[in-house]
Amino acid sequence: MVDDLPKVPETAFVNDIKADLFDANTVYVVLDNHKYGDFDPYLYKSTDKGKSWKSIKGNLPERTQLWRIVQDHVNKDLMFLASEFGIYFTVSGGEKWTMLKGGLPTISFRDLAIQRRENDLVGASFGRSFYILDDYSALREVSEEQLKEEATLFPTRKAWWYKERSSIGGKKGSMGAQLFTAPNPPFGAVFTYYIGKEYKTLAQIRKEKEKNLTKEGGNIPFPGWDALDKEKLQEKPTIILTVKDADGKVIRKIEGPANKGFHRVSWNLKTASQRAINPDNTNSKWQPEGYMVTPGKYTVSLSKQIDGVVTNLSEPMEFEVVQMRKGALESASPDDVVAFWKRLEELQGKLSAVNLALNNTSKKLDAMERALSRTDIDPTVLNSKIHDLKMELAKLKIEFFGSPSKNKIGEKNNPTIYDRISTARTGTNNSTYGPTPTHRRSVEIAEKTFEELKTQLTKIIDNKIPPVEQELQKAGAPWIPGQNLP
Repeated sequence: MVDDLPKVPETAFVNDIKADLFDANTVYVVLDNHKYGDFDPYLYKSTDKGKSWKSIKGNLPERTQLWRIVQDHVNKDLMFLASEFGIYFTVSGGEKWTMLKGGLPTISFRDLAIQRRENDLVGASFGRSFYILDDYSALREVSEEQLKEEATLFPTRKAWWYKERSSIGGKKGSMGAQLFTAPNPPFGAVFTYYIGKEYKTLAQIRKEKEKNLTKEGGNIPFPGWDALDKEKLQEKPTIILTVKDADGKVIRKIEGPANKGFHRVSWNLKTASQRAINPDNTNSKWQPEGYMVTPGKYTVSLSKQIDGVVTNLSEPMEFEVVQMRKGALESASPDDVVAFWKRLEELQGKLSAVNLALNNTSKKLDAMERALSRTDIDPTVLNSKIHDLKMELAKLKIEFFGSPSKNKIGEKNNPTIYDRISTARTGTNNSTYGPTPTHRRSVEIAEKTFEELKTQLTKIIDNKIPPVEQELQKAGAPWIPGQNLP
């Protein structure tokens, strides 16, 4: 058989033979001749049951030894190839091959398999573990014409609606590193898109020109201070994935990589958080999130933002969020469950705003006290007024958070608003069964308590502090944040 293959040494070894999944007359064969110092790729196809053969190595690099080939079960022209230096794929039946990247190391892969239900590609390396490309179905949509477009958003498979179970001790659990585990696919909806052009910043454009001038031996001109300032002020280009519900309401906006190539971004099915924004914590890596949405139909669209201008890159792509399973016990409907999560999230958002206002008011009273100490007037009734306001605010904090003296030694307080919310959140956050009467009652009490405490805080901020602040200004006290500029 090897003798019948064109330009194949007679010493070549057959590594793989695969029958075409769509045509009984077509067969593929992979060979190698590395034992004789020949590492070139040998990949052939026959469409007449082996009577004649043609090479389909296409643009594969020289000295790239091949091991296995597999064909997609939906798109006959989509195939994967295991090589000594990674995995390649083709969408043209072998005319052109592209190396898979996305974290895949440049190592020897000896075997490939396709898990058809999930459309996963599994690669077995030579002594370097297994690698899985989750849901490669987007590659079925790839074409030469599509790769020339500015951007493409690929179809999204259904996302399962359930609550992830967290393990004790982190992702690996309490067994530590002695038990091998691999990460699961991302939870929620996974969006795949392709960026066909490089969105370059002003600095990147300038540096490329300077690099070319250096190669040509030319002088590099000074761009000017205004141009350098403009580069520093320019924001990086961003890609935005916008998720909307069936009514067209925006549910979540997710940022993704903007560099050229294929990208995947996952959405964990949660809305944006309603928690108050603290300007002092904008650089925090951890960001709060909202509640999980209901099962149903949603859309996602792709857009770019460059220099503050947002431009659509794709039409909305529909996908579905599907309930994975129903519980063994009787439970509330998904709509009722999500409605309770939403109610709880809105209350927590309001509470976070009041909490931030409490802290800012406390800081302001401290600043007013320091400002008073810098005036040239004798201690007056102003000292007493600021002191009384601080004590009133401290008592209000006890209503919110409990006694600091009791908290310090672990003594029990009467249930606070945070205790009520914690009861409802802990009891409903880790399952889709929905709230019990106790959870609903806890939220009702928390909502009522919140309105009472918010009213007290509003009186302090709007009615009691401003008159004292005006007296401070009349006394010639220094400026403090929140006042009109002097």
